[in-house]
Amino acid sequence: MRAALPRLASWRALRTPLTPGWVPGRFPAALRAGALRRQRDYFLYIPVTVGRRDRVPLLVMLHGCSQDARSLAQGSRMNELADEHRFLVLYPQQSLHANALRCWNWFEARTARGAGEAAAIAALVHEVTRRYPIDRSRIYVAGISAGGAMTAILALCHGALFAACAIVAGVMYRAADSALAGARAMRSGALVSPESMADEAARRLSRKVRFVPALVVHGTNDSVVHPRNAEQIVRQLQRFAEVLDPAAAPWTGTTEQHISSAGRSYRQRDYLRGDQLLLRSTLIEGLGHAWSGGDARLHFNDSAHPDASRLIWDFVSRFRRPAARRAPPLRFWLRNLGRLLRG
Repeated sequence: MRAALPRLASWRALRTPLTPGWVPGRFPAALRAGALRRQRDYFLYIPVTVGRRDRVPLLVMLHGCSQDARSLAQGSRMNELADEHRFLVLYPQQSLHANALRCWNWFEARTARGAGEAAAIAALVHEVTRRYPIDRSRIYVAGISAGGAMTAILALCHGALFAACAIVAGVMYRAADSALAGARAMRSGALVSPESMADEAARRLSRKVRFVPALVVHGTNDSVVHPRNAEQIVRQLQRFAEVLDPAAAPWTGTTEQHISSAGRSYRQRDYLRGDQLLLRSTLIEGLGHAWSGGDARLHFNDSAHPDASRLIWDFVSRFRRPAARRAPPLRFWLRNLGRLLRG
């Protein structure tokens, strides 16, 4: 037996007033009998300037361990950026029933395959996109720490949904297959080959699999998730793109830029295929396990610049997902049936 969120007809959705601000909800949309305790909360931030007839981007933000939706929103100040640039922000929140520290269980086998919690988040994105005035070609996802690891899973398993992503202090896809192995990967990097895990992901014959342009952000002084993980993420995504599209131009890395800011300096390296930017690595000098440019009153935030939220938005907002090709309407086939049969 399944229970689903109510579906709104498109005409009704346009007539329903759009409530700006912090809108709460619960997910997944479809529940199995007896699975109520596994429901999770989410919060959607809607700028006051966005109306029902608009079509604006959506940014999905995934918190880390010992965080929740509100602390990520406050720490990152992403809602203020959403006000400035007119986009919606979706904050899925892990349940304490699923993990006592609110960590996304990125190391569990079902989730690592794109099912489990990853599928629940993807289903939530689909539902929110259907109910709110969101441009489907501009859906982005970003996460920190465990949320960064979940972002990597979504990018490699549900890539057709997202136009770009950002992984902050995270680990690569399939970095571990247990909580113990996950802790080890965080300390020193994954023991498995990034390329072999990319090959495995790319072999899945699924309409959900696409390459997602990515920004990888890490601090040089991160003692919780070793910076080696950032290198592995970049290698994995490069390989994933090569396997999905072997005919494309080879990767080129631009000369590394050393950029000074009002706070910390950082090293930025762009990776292109042909003339198209697809990957960017940003290594922030002296930063620990924290959101750079965040609200330092909260854990896992560092007030010194650069502002990670602006780095993320500046990167992801340049990308749009190509529009899906629709099948010709029935009248096309009826009109051309004779010619098609004659060859």
